[in-house]
Amino acid sequence: MKTLTVDLGARSYPIFIGQNLLTDPSLVAPHVKGKQVMIVTNDTVAPLYLAKVKKLFAGYQVDEVILPDGEEYKNLEHLNLIFDALLQKRHNRTTTLVALGGGVVGDMTGFAAASYQRGVEFIQIPTTLLSQVDSSVGGKTGVNHALGKNMIGAFHQPNCVLIDVNSLNTLPQNELAAGLAEVIKYGLICDLPFYHWLDENIESLNAKQTDALIYAIETSCLNKAKVVALDEREGGIRAILNLGHTFGHAIETDQGYGNWLHGEAVATGMLMAADLSARLGWIGEKDVQHIEALLLKAHLPVKCPQGMSADRFKDLMAVDKKVLDGKLRLVLLRAMGEAITTSDFALEHFEATLTHLTN
Repeated sequence: MKTLTVDLGARSYPIFIGQNLLTDPSLVAPHVKGKQVMIVTNDTVAPLYLAKVKKLFAGYQVDEVILPDGEEYKNLEHLNLIFDALLQKRHNRTTTLVALGGGVVGDMTGFAAASYQRGVEFIQIPTTLLSQVDSSVGGKTGVNHALGKNMIGAFHQPNCVLIDVNSLNTLPQNELAAGLAEVIKYGLICDLPFYHWLDENIESLNAKQTDALIYAIETSCLNKAKVVALDEREGGIRAILNLGHTFGHAIETDQGYGNWLHGEAVATGMLMAADLSARLGWIGEKDVQHIEALLLKAHLPVKCPQGMSADRFKDLMAVDKKVLDGKLRLVLLRAMGEAITTSDFALEHFEATLTHLTN
């Protein structure tokens, strides 16, 4: 088992990575403060892992809420189902919520924990690659709005993150690919040696080879933990974790939540960011081609949805969280392995990227 720490002073917490961790109660026991536990999961994950996770909390009052599975249910209406369960089962302010599932479950459980009785504890048990390497770490929580993704939420750090790679055995291949998009992101933004390792080992990851998965998850979490420790609430450097996300969020909103997986939209968004970076002269055209080839090897889309126009992109990106004082800020590649957040780019280059990749 690998143990990492997200260093946030008094709010620091461990990330456990390994096999068969869902059978070890000693990992979670120190992180449950009271006597009540509410497990939040969905109707895909529950039949696979809920019974096992309940045993982790033997001796506590353990209740559950099972949400429908899908990004389209990540909204205030379904968030209310968690509050309903907490109130009906009379959970008090010492309760601990447990997020058992992918990024949607993790984001919604974290937001519920941040809000219930003005804030209670929670634990992340992510079961998808995307949630293991990204959304379960760092304390970003929230729900979507019809006009924009993740526009309603809060920063609320978990007590611990328990990553059992065995849960990936049941993960559909398209969900694995979606997670690989976020893994590739870390190489592009801050870890060029890892990017090269991914290029050499992508087939092992596609085949779900355990050693390769553990290394990729550990390295991704290390990179994210370092960035989060420097900038917990995204006032500066943490924004580089959003490479491709502003373009990607526009795709998700346009297509309807759930029709494109988050990682699929981020993959296309990263290629758009790379294309713009090349137009600014920061990386070479061969770099863009190499990124595209790696994304394709990971079975990820690199073309925008058919019929989504450049004007539609601009309209949706105008309401993104990265807009500040009327200016759109984008995460771009100053070099391979070095990302920056900037609004200092010529409009014609931005429009050229949109035109090039939406035709």
